Parts: sequence; C-alpha cells; structure tokens
Amino acid sequence: MVGMTVSTLLAVQQALGQGQQLDLLQTFKDGGFMMWPLGTMALLGVVVIVWKFIDLQIKTQRTRVLLGETDQLLAEHRIDDAIRRCEESQAPAAAILLAGLKRRKEGTERVMKAIENAGLFELAGLERGLVWLATLANVAPLTGFLGTVIGMIQAFQAIELAGEVEATTVAGGIKVALITTAAGLTIAIPINIAHNYFVTKIDRLVIEMEESAQRMIDALHEIEAKTTTV
Repeated sequence: MVGMTVSTLLAVQQALGQGQQLDLLQTFKDGGFMMWPLGTMALLGVVVIVWKFIDLQIKTQRTRVLLGETDQLLAEHRIDDAIRRCEESQAPAAAILLAGLKRRKEGTERVMKAIENAGLFELAGLERGLVWLATLANVAPLTGFLGTVIGMIQAFQAIELAGEVEATTVAGGIKVALITTAAGLTIAIPINIAHNYFVTKIDRLVIEMEESAQRMIDALHEIEAKTTTV
C-alpha cells in the first residue's frame, strides 16, 4: 500500500514537472521571435554573473592573504621580503604595493603617485565584465518593451483585418506584449542586483587595498626615520 502511494506521488510529481516544462516552452513560443534575443541575454547574464562571482572570490581571497603577509613583513622591516612576496603574488593588491615599494627611496609623493597609477589599472581589471551586466540590465527591459509594441501592432492589425473587435482576435498580440515585457523585467532585475552586489564587493576590496597602502607608507616612514636616526 505504501509502495503504491509513493509511486503515485512520484508519478504526480513527474507529471507536474513535465507540465511546468511544457508551460515554459509554450510561453517561450507564444512570446514570438523577440524571445530569442531575450533568451540570449538571459544566458549571457548567467555566464557573466557566475564568472564574475568566481573571479572576485579568488581575487578577494588572494588579496587578503597578501595584505596580511605584507603588513607583517613591513612591521618587521623586511622590505626585500615584502617586495619578493608581491612579485610572486597574483593578487590585485600586489601590483599596487609593489609600485610603492619600488619607489620608496624617491619620496612620499612619488610613492603615492605610483600607488594611484597602479590602482587605476587594477581597478579596471576588477571592474572587467560589469559593463556587460549594466548593458544587459538596461537593454533587456527595452527589448521586452519592443516586443510589447510589436505585439500591440499585431493586435491592431488583426482587428483591421477582421473588421471587428473580438477577444480572440486581439488575444494573440496582447499575449505577446505581456510575455515579452515580463521576460525583459525578469532578466533585468536579477542582473541589476548582481551588478550592484559586485560593485559593492569591489568597493570594499579597494578600501582594504587603500588602507594597506597607507599602512605601507607609514611603515616606510618609520623605517626611514629609524635609519636617519641611526
């Protein structure tokens, strides 16, 4: 009895799953040809989001490890070891700290300028891919609205050909209009959320690197002061 009940529930669940799949496919077909560019945008958005999430996770982990190690090395006045560690690291902060450490004997202004220039390049690298998300978040709703306009045109054309207004006559065009609008917004909303999340994560990482660069400058001043005193 229990086995029959379980098998029945599984069969119902499978039927519901197939029904949902059929509904999605039918909805995609009912949306018209504008669903193809919208589907492409959705796929591209997922790929970029997954890639950017993994990329930022790796860079954030590497950066925090490097900042902790270089802070310790500079606190111990081991500048050569800190330079060597930055040269070996692939973290975004490595190039920034290395640019400052290599110009430590040229004065504070040159060190700050070198850090700023390196920081601009690294920031551009961290923001790579965000322009795609921003573009998709803006274009997807517009594409959906374009589908809406096309659907309404089809509806009015159907009325013109029929010579009278009936629900079945305009239903197809209105359905296309509603589906494409909903699809465009459904794509744009999560992409926009992901974009803002990545921007916030990058801002936090940049702040950590700036704080570490400031600590490096303070450590270099301390080392220089002790050297001058001796």
